[in-house]
Amino acid sequence: MKSITVFCGSSFGSEDIYQEQASLLGQTLAKQNIQLVYGGANVGLMGAIADGALHSGGKVVGVLPYFLQSKEIAHKQLTELILVETMHERKTKMNELCDGVIVLPGGYGTLEEFFEMITWAQLGLHQKPIGILNIDGFYDDLINLVQHMIDKGFLKQINRDMLLISNNIDELLEMMRKYKAPKVGKWISKNRT
Repeated sequence: MKSITVFCGSSFGSEDIYQEQASLLGQTLAKQNIQLVYGGANVGLMGAIADGALHSGGKVVGVLPYFLQSKEIAHKQLTELILVETMHERKTKMNELCDGVIVLPGGYGTLEEFFEMITWAQLGLHQKPIGILNIDGFYDDLINLVQHMIDKGFLKQINRDMLLISNNIDELLEMMRKYKAPKVGKWISKNRT
């Protein structure tokens, strides 16, 4: 993997460990010579991961819609800042630039980005690994919801297995390196075959 997109919050959240782990992930990517692609902002976990990578000599590409740049949240020290028109164009560009995705804690925007990427993977539009860095159990309830979707016949177990989940950065990156996309279709019949 030469480039990883990270989706995360534009806030720091309520626990210091979120910021600490975001910064550490940025540092780790830089030390492993993996380019960081992210949303281009200098606030919250977004700023923490970018700063972590930059302070460790890493390459950081931000992708930011023009309307957010006008709110003065664009990070000024990035290797490259790509400006786009829309949020959808932002996700498309971030997908084009990466070999995998990691999701950190965040809010609606982070979940929306994550779900679009995992849906694209489920539909076979890409074969990239998608990792959840489950910092301090932040995504435990989401993981339980995904299992509930399987139990109720809306997802296949193989779709759950597409999610690579760990609370450890090095372990998650290793899981991503070893990932092989499934060759199973999305649709579930009444008898679930």
